[in-house]
Amino acid sequence: MPLHAPKSALLVLEDGRVFHGESFGAEGETFGEAVFSTGMTGYQETLTDPSYHRQVVVMTAPHVGNTGMNDEDPESSRIWVAGYVVRDPARVPSNWRSQRTLDDSLREQGVVGISGIDTRALTRHLRERGAMRVGISTLDTDPDVLLEKVKASAEMTGANLSEAVTTAQAYVVPAVGEKRFTVAAVDLGLKANTPRMMAERGIEVHVLPADASIDDVLAVSPDGLFFSNGPGDPAATTAQVALLQDALARELPYFGICFGNQLFGRALGFGTYKLKYGHRGINQPVMDRTTGKVEVTAHNHGFAVDAPLDAATETPYGTATVSHVCLNDDVVEGLELRDAAGQLRSFSVQYHPEAAAGPHDASYLFDRFCDLMAASTTQEA
Repeated sequence: MPLHAPKSALLVLEDGRVFHGESFGAEGETFGEAVFSTGMTGYQETLTDPSYHRQVVVMTAPHVGNTGMNDEDPESSRIWVAGYVVRDPARVPSNWRSQRTLDDSLREQGVVGISGIDTRALTRHLRERGAMRVGISTLDTDPDVLLEKVKASAEMTGANLSEAVTTAQAYVVPAVGEKRFTVAAVDLGLKANTPRMMAERGIEVHVLPADASIDDVLAVSPDGLFFSNGPGDPAATTAQVALLQDALARELPYFGICFGNQLFGRALGFGTYKLKYGHRGINQPVMDRTTGKVEVTAHNHGFAVDAPLDAATETPYGTATVSHVCLNDDVVEGLELRDAAGQLRSFSVQYHPEAAAGPHDASYLFDRFCDLMAASTTQEA
């Protein structure tokens, strides 16, 4: 049981909606974009996902923290969420792998949260009004004062955040077993399980900082290029789009995840736009239009690619088509690029096939990337 008595906490949305609750995690004040996640589990992976940088995450599942926190499941070296909102935090974690409570982890890392509020009402509000800025405070009890601070805080639209979450230095994740391929992976907010799943398939992964140049990519003699997930507005991220266009012009096989899908779309000439409240959670249905298979997938994105669902688009690099579609709302969930002979050259998906946390339905995409690089190597030979 926690030894401290929780303080009162206040949550104020940008449109003036107010929720009163109790402090959860660190005491203080925080601001960010209010978003909700529908996952019933996987909160540790969510908290440590760099894509949530500058976002206040509302958990729709009522009970959070039941299995505690451990040192094996984090997707990065720290908690990235700007704030955390739950209804009923676990009083005592119950799992043989637990090493500390969720509350203790939030406190240790200075993450301000709130509990004891009606998260269902808050989620419904965000679904109706859209994602918006929010503030959580244990210091200021005046909603009007906190509201003014919320309105003065930064917006997500126009934010270029990849360099705030990327690795400071390049590093290598070695292949497991026999090395088959070398991949240059640009870290825009990379989750640890992604290079791990590539390594399991015999890929030596050279993880590069977000500001990597085409020369940095070519220096590792890659068989393929990978762009990771990450936070921010893809329209504000221009240097990486230029890098990708250079790579596509050189016919370097490409695979992108989440933010990497949005940047792929922009590199091909498509626009991107902000979704009303985004897709976040581990239960989103997506159809792979190349196979007709429906997958349950893990999502975390507030922006999407604006590409035609039922028409091919000619680009300077080949023919682009939409390969995956969300069955809830027809949002573009994947893109493919093929050459004049119909051969697959590059592809991307908007969701998370690395399944951290989430279902494993889409892990085949890493095999598809291997097949793509193998075919490219054969053609060059």
